Amino acid sequence: MREVVVRGQEELAAEARNVPEGGAPRGSNQSGMRAHNERLVLSLVRRHEALAKTDIARMTGLSAQTVSVIMRALERDGLLLRGDPLRGRVGQPLVPMRLAADGAFFFGLKVGRRSADLMLVDFLGRVRAARRRVYRYPTPDAVTGFVAGALPELTAGLPVALRDRIGGMGVAIPFQLWNWVSIIGAPQAEMDAWRHRDIGAELAEMTGIPVYVQNDATSACGAELVFGTGGGTGERPKDFLYFYFGTFIGGGLVINGQLFLGRTGNAAGIGPMPVPGPDGQSRRLIDVASLSVLAASMDAAGVPSDHLWEDHARWQVPDALLDPWIDGAARGLAYATLSAAALLELEAVLIDGWMPVEVRAEVTRRTHAAFHRMDLAGVAPPVIREGTVGADARALGAAAIPLSQRYLLDQNASAREGAT
Repeated sequence: MREVVVRGQEELAAEARNVPEGGAPRGSNQSGMRAHNERLVLSLVRRHEALAKTDIARMTGLSAQTVSVIMRALERDGLLLRGDPLRGRVGQPLVPMRLAADGAFFFGLKVGRRSADLMLVDFLGRVRAARRRVYRYPTPDAVTGFVAGALPELTAGLPVALRDRIGGMGVAIPFQLWNWVSIIGAPQAEMDAWRHRDIGAELAEMTGIPVYVQNDATSACGAELVFGTGGGTGERPKDFLYFYFGTFIGGGLVINGQLFLGRTGNAAGIGPMPVPGPDGQSRRLIDVASLSVLAASMDAAGVPSDHLWEDHARWQVPDALLDPWIDGAARGLAYATLSAAALLELEAVLIDGWMPVEVRAEVTRRTHAAFHRMDLAGVAPPVIREGTVGADARALGAAAIPLSQRYLLDQNASAREGAT
């Protein structure tokens, strides 16, 4: 199974390269490029929610006949659905096409430092079923045992006719878990098992489906890219820095509509970024803007913190502890944002995490305020706003990996701005 996964990634990369200079999503009418053009159509429909064939032909440069053939094939395969005809225009009424929720399904597995989540996600990114396990620290055996028990339960919830539409599993996991033993209080010997275990290969062998492994914060950013709604503005930013609050703060980066992974897959790992602490001394962002920092202050004050990991929506944190943590986190994010904005031209900074929505809103508000109190001369300030996916972004982003590998183009090729 592992060879299948690698081959699928290479094929996708080869197909994605069928984009001319300048990034315009021009299609190919050559019969050998049908897979590319189908991905192009699906990417456009996902981005715009519903499109008629005339819209797609105009946006891609494909002939109307080619678009008709592609859309009929995708409809026949259950990936597209016809909408109601749009009447009131001269000529034939336009028939918009949209994605079919039951067109494909994917598993998303989040392996966290305190918990694991397994979700079954449909083609629209909606969670059909989920299972969760909270633990003191993660081990490979705990994760594989959790999947072995939960995956059959999730699969059984699908109608039999839809089970062969499960297209793979994505795994969102922190890299080098063995390096965090002192912070999460795990035995070094047990965490060292991660050094020698290939979790992707083991899960592929267990499940019989392709498995893709990615850094957890990168996956959360990928969820925002694939499933995000644009923050209520109707516009999805094409260049943004993404912060996700988990046990440790993590990040992701999107450049020109593409998730930027970097050479090792750990690009935008913003945790080690130096930021000023409350005393003015330089500290790592991870040491001021992580949930573990809040948990440590609660434990030191004699306030139970375990519930932070159990339910993101119902925190019970005294204001005397929550307020200074939000202040410190927001100040750290503001400095990290300035560093990133000075290097990259960012449209937006999005903030999300495992936290109540009202806490996320307050962190975002204070980050914006702290950022705009800084000297921004020479910097084009990005918009700072909340993410749109929410606390489950890591697991949803994991599910988005096989979805993207099988059905989407590189996001650089998915739309030509100004064409509609």
